[in-house]
Amino acid sequence: MPAGLLRRLGALLYDTLLLVAVLMIATALFLPFTGGEAITSAGGWPLEWTYRSVLAGLVVLFYGSFWTRSGQTLGLKSWRLRLERDDGGRLTWADTLRRLAAAIVSLLPAGLGWLWILVDPGKRAWHDRLSGTRVVVVPKPSSRD
Repeated sequence: MPAGLLRRLGALLYDTLLLVAVLMIATALFLPFTGGEAITSAGGWPLEWTYRSVLAGLVVLFYGSFWTRSGQTLGLKSWRLRLERDDGGRLTWADTLRRLAAAIVSLLPAGLGWLWILVDPGKRAWHDRLSGTRVVVVPKPSSRD
């Protein structure tokens, strides 16, 4: 069963909180190089470029490591959702990069790519369609007494 917008946004919120914490730790590791000041181009482009690259790499590693292993980030797991390819298989690293790039496309026009879930018969956002992926609801585990 395809996942709806509110459930997906709930999972995104959980993942965002965790990812922000990871990015804050990474930022803290760069601060000794700037004397505790903000990392900007005024501090030199090599440091700023390295910093931005590390943050982008962490985002790719965060999502890619979860998506390629189980199809579930901690947020997706909490909301009983799973990300999979259209053929039902696990994502590859190429799928991960495609999906993350497509997610930017979904967000740029004021989030219209996400709102598309509300009108799409398969409840798919633009980035789902562009990357050949889908988010599905994981059935509740059966209770055995």
